[in-house]
Amino acid sequence: MSQERLTNRRYFVDLGELTLEENYESDERMTFTVIKGGGLVPDGYTETVNVTTVEIRPDILLLSWKEETGAVIVELWDFDRGVVHGRFAQPDGTPISVMGTMKALD
Repeated sequence: MSQERLTNRRYFVDLGELTLEENYESDERMTFTVIKGGGLVPDGYTETVNVTTVEIRPDILLLSWKEETGAVIVELWDFDRGVVHGRFAQPDGTPISVMGTMKALD
């Protein structure tokens, strides 16, 4: 299962102006650290969130979580291509679409 690719793994996620390190303790819990916030989130910000993970098909996962600020994040991870598609709703409801890459750190 693709979900096993997350458990006890760290990933560098590059969404252009926004870059993060995501540490998956399981397929239901993740701690992210903002490397570069791109004006959306302060650099260095860290938070642990509960993640909902759904395997769409082998090597494609849909992940979602809600942050303390009220932001809602949905990411589609394509492990075959190393690509992440994201749709974020900021706390005020403003939508943001991003696309980038992910790379395993361990």
